[in-house]
Amino acid sequence: MGSEGGTNQVYVRALDSQEARPLPGTEETFCSLVFSPDGQWVAFYAEGKLKKVSLQGDPPVTLANAAGIHGMSWGPDNNIVFADPSVSGLQKVPAAGGTPQLITRVNFGKGEAAHRWPAYLPGGNAMLFAVLKRGRPDEAQIVAQRFDTGERKVLVEGGTYPSYVSTGQLLFVRAGKLMAVPFNAESLETTGAPVPAGQNVMQTIEGAAEFGLSRSGSLIYVPGEQSLGTAPVLVDRNGVTGKPLTGFPADFYDWPSISPDGQRLAVSTGGEDIWVYDIPRGTLTRLTFDSKSHSPLWSPDGKWIAYSSRAAESTPNLFRRLANGSGSEERLTNSKNMQQLSSWSSDGKFLAFAELDFATGFDIGVLPLEGKRTPVKFLQTPSVERAATFSPDGRWLAYASDESGREEVYARPFPGPGEKRQISTEGGHDPIWARNGELFYRHGNKIMAVSVTTQPVFKAGASRLLFEGSYYWFIHRPNYDVTADGQRFVFLQSTDPPAKQINVVLNWFEELKRRVPAAK
Repeated sequence: MGSEGGTNQVYVRALDSQEARPLPGTEETFCSLVFSPDGQWVAFYAEGKLKKVSLQGDPPVTLANAAGIHGMSWGPDNNIVFADPSVSGLQKVPAAGGTPQLITRVNFGKGEAAHRWPAYLPGGNAMLFAVLKRGRPDEAQIVAQRFDTGERKVLVEGGTYPSYVSTGQLLFVRAGKLMAVPFNAESLETTGAPVPAGQNVMQTIEGAAEFGLSRSGSLIYVPGEQSLGTAPVLVDRNGVTGKPLTGFPADFYDWPSISPDGQRLAVSTGGEDIWVYDIPRGTLTRLTFDSKSHSPLWSPDGKWIAYSSRAAESTPNLFRRLANGSGSEERLTNSKNMQQLSSWSSDGKFLAFAELDFATGFDIGVLPLEGKRTPVKFLQTPSVERAATFSPDGRWLAYASDESGREEVYARPFPGPGEKRQISTEGGHDPIWARNGELFYRHGNKIMAVSVTTQPVFKAGASRLLFEGSYYWFIHRPNYDVTADGQRFVFLQSTDPPAKQINVVLNWFEELKRRVPAAK
């Protein structure tokens, strides 16, 4: 994949040629690319679709809808396994197109956060993939799973982006280093300990690694290192990024929240502490010091910041403290379940959050901040419900649910009961209700807007595209925010350096066999 004139596109270049030619119809390509087993097709992601295109230059063929692709593999059974980040598991779709079938399901109760980077094993009877834990790629497990029985084996603790080598090794990436371990693809067992395979490869914030293998034994890779940084950026309604926000040291920033007056920004860092950024002055002030707090959220009056925290070594529960840093934190809930804060009602009386129930997965809870402060389940079903956001008048909650098989945005009356209303129609996640009444949500790289009125009756207009942008996002809660008037957004942008060269190593498998003998 390359870019010319600001447009991403799929390019093909023969190894004995200096020229690369673009494949027509592959404009706006994003995420992974994968060849078909016969080498005549390339599968790619663009415009909210998983597509394939012939190397002969025929028009692309749409295979399935998707909100994005975090890894895919084209198997000898002529199916494509892929990771759509808006779906809680890996999916399989015929290479001729059709309805995707869910083949793995994320087990949130066991600490899993996502399944990513699938890779078929020889024969097409099993696959490799990475099981992310809390979103940090190097905390992931690499597993093998059989298609027929569903049997799963953990192969590596701490690594991402697995790949099988026909000489009998499992490759993966850890902290930007290409690693290898002897692996038996029939018994799904590793022998020995992983060792460096000799190359440092560029690793993205999502855990992707920039390398590929050929059947003939060549390695192609982008040299680099692990770069897991993000930086907050302000973006207008046209997708234009404003002047850089200065004063942010290099770090992994997460879950930005804009103060009601639009002058301050609360963020959490990779070290799991919360900081407050003064936008006009460009200064950053630390709010928590326990390395256990994340997901900040401003109160409507700007006096408080609520957040999730693992205080007292518990699972994340809800806390708050004064935004000016004075006083001590106040614990708001005490549950054995993980709770992820998502919205504060405009009257200041309720907090909405996602709660992980071991029986039903993620559900939506509401915490009253007056009276006995007893949390209640607002929505609990076998589906994953998350990212609840209050309407400006507090009479509705919008949220994302995968009840249809993929995430869509819905709205329900609060406190209920009442009929749900579907907002998105072609996939959607991470809704945010601005104080001006507009409802925003994401569909992969697309930022969508919906005009909504709740009085005298609920009425939602058609979804419309505001702009597209490659911004970081993760599950549980929107990883962006919008000002009260709906005119400016804050997103998180990867600070990964751009690739400057691609290296090709011929006959690399021979070197690999010397470093890591095959499993016996």
